[in-house]
Amino acid sequence: MILLTIQFLKLALPAKLILVVLVTISVNLPAQPFYFGADLSYVNEMEDCGADFKENGESKDSYSIFKDQGCNLVRVRLWHTPSWYDALNQGNRYSDFADVANSISRAKSLGLHALLDFHLSDTWADPSHQVVPAAWASVVNNLPVLQDSLYQYIYNTLTRLSASGLLPELVQIGNETNKGILLSQQVNDQGWTVNWPRNAALFNSAIEAVRDVESETGSTIKVALHIADPSDLDWWMEQFWTNGVQDFDIIGVSYYHQYHDELFPDVGDAISDMKATYPGKAVMILETGYPWTTGFDDAANNLLHTVYPGYPFSPANQKEWMVDLTQVVIDHGGSGVVYWEPAWVSTGCFTKFGHGSNWENCTFFDFETNLLNNGGAGWMSHAYDFTSATNEILPGNNSLQIAQTDHEIILRRDNELLFNQQMDIEFHTLDGKSIFRKTHYPEWENNTFPISIPNFSSGCFLFTCTPLGQSPINRLFFQK
Repeated sequence: MILLTIQFLKLALPAKLILVVLVTISVNLPAQPFYFGADLSYVNEMEDCGADFKENGESKDSYSIFKDQGCNLVRVRLWHTPSWYDALNQGNRYSDFADVANSISRAKSLGLHALLDFHLSDTWADPSHQVVPAAWASVVNNLPVLQDSLYQYIYNTLTRLSASGLLPELVQIGNETNKGILLSQQVNDQGWTVNWPRNAALFNSAIEAVRDVESETGSTIKVALHIADPSDLDWWMEQFWTNGVQDFDIIGVSYYHQYHDELFPDVGDAISDMKATYPGKAVMILETGYPWTTGFDDAANNLLHTVYPGYPFSPANQKEWMVDLTQVVIDHGGSGVVYWEPAWVSTGCFTKFGHGSNWENCTFFDFETNLLNNGGAGWMSHAYDFTSATNEILPGNNSLQIAQTDHEIILRRDNELLFNQQMDIEFHTLDGKSIFRKTHYPEWENNTFPISIPNFSSGCFLFTCTPLGQSPINRLFFQK
């Protein structure tokens, strides 16, 4: 419900009297949340292999552990037909439809959102491997038939989930799709040349399936594209956009310092660039991770072992690394961070890569599967500064600063000769929707002017203040 209140004010200004009509919009709309996510795709498998997740030495439901630590989004991967599992351990398959439905059910039972990651392959899809599912190999060179197969697969998957009340809030089309999607084994092995007309047609068919499910179910599903390496975002998103792939909601990126070299400022710059170039699109880190030890709990090689400068491996520094990265994401307008596989602990089972886990040094658990004391999981409940940016209008001391209290946004000026004319304020959700607008003639007191925060529900918002004749000043803030 939206309530409009019209106020007629007479403002005495030099040499004239102005009648101003202010329209105040009272809203109670949901904010775009900041996602503190965990990819828990391995959890069901690890538990079947004997993992007993604990907190303070006591066994506890693994999903509850993450929720209690501040997680609000669970990411799960989906493979088309992972038949290679048949020869592993007890022959149980994971990351197929049944396993994904189980994972989403566990997440939703605790009120967590779900992100479904369509790998669009029978096995791992990443920057070096984007091989079409075996079921579609015979039509890989018949684009119309392949498009239809992809459309039907995504449409049917989401429809089946919806029928069980398990429709995910977010989906990503492909996983780390730096070389395209649904390639033949031969093309995949040839190198990195992307057939963009083919690639764009496939992405648009997949997105069309999601939008059709949205329409039929009356639900909202955010569509994410996913690229590995922040330094590749600019080129890749330009290719998507110029080739007609534009109906998406989230620009997703993987960031692992060991593989991508970038430092935090580089990640922030990449996010800012995406926000400026593609207004209305959210930006998220869909995968990241950092070790807490150089040790190991099995014979499987640890994948991550490179130290980020200033963060030697320890549980506390794993948390600090994640906190500092996330603050950078917030400061530059990003909408979330997802930690990859924080529960892929070591067990007696085999994976496709060997016996045990290649990631136990990067999980949030010690080698006894007990939640690390002051470890990485605490990253999700850290008290972040959602209002840390200050925008300068003029050089020197002629600035307008913005701060937030629980109920007000406070404007402070350094010069009483400035900002005495009208200013327009506006609030947006992080997906670009304008939900509040008002014109103010500020009444400064000690060079301070408070603005009451409208009745929004909790979450992150973008506050924009535009003084007459000046550039807009943008500021993220968090409503509790």
